[in-house]
Amino acid sequence: MTAPADPGATPDRMVLATANPDKAAEIAAILAEVAGDTHTLELVARPYGVPEVEETGETLEENALLKARALAQATGLPAVADDTGLEVDALDGAPGVHTARFAGEGASYAENVVKLLAELESAGADGPEARAARFKTVAAAVGTDGSVLVAEGVVEGWIAPAGRGTEGFGYDPVFVPSGGDGRTFAEMTPAEKHATSHRGRAFRALAAGLFGAP
Repeated sequence: MTAPADPGATPDRMVLATANPDKAAEIAAILAEVAGDTHTLELVARPYGVPEVEETGETLEENALLKARALAQATGLPAVADDTGLEVDALDGAPGVHTARFAGEGASYAENVVKLLAELESAGADGPEARAARFKTVAAAVGTDGSVLVAEGVVEGWIAPAGRGTEGFGYDPVFVPSGGDGRTFAEMTPAEKHATSHRGRAFRALAAGLFGAP
């Protein structure tokens, strides 16, 4: 089947901008959950010959659109991309758009977490209120005609003093979402995390636009 150019129409095939396998798996699971048995969606991995898009935007939305537009142009398929930022109040909103590379270009998940905890300790932030934070994800779909669909997901929470749990990735071991039972994202099953996470909220909203879901 031919994928429609308009991302507002029901797509059947889209290229996924991210090369991060952890993020790709989450996005695929969330979109499949929304699509259910009613819609068919094939997510195509970014072709090896298409280089990673440099995230030069000043906002999450700019970065998500940069990636989605580049992939749509390079592949001739509608493309979906996202950008996620962790905003920590005690660090004046950092790491923000630099979340994935907080400890430097090519930093590992563990290195980013170590830097985050060290910065909070240096700031004297102690307790959930002082360590308040939020995760934001902006998801974007771009059609081959340049049409755009954007959705945002936000979850409030706080940064735990040490990592807990083995699920998830990135900052999941230290992020405790508000309104839950005190577990970090890394202590939740994937399904539990998707139900409440920033990425889950963003991609469910995006899917609602793509599929016409409620």
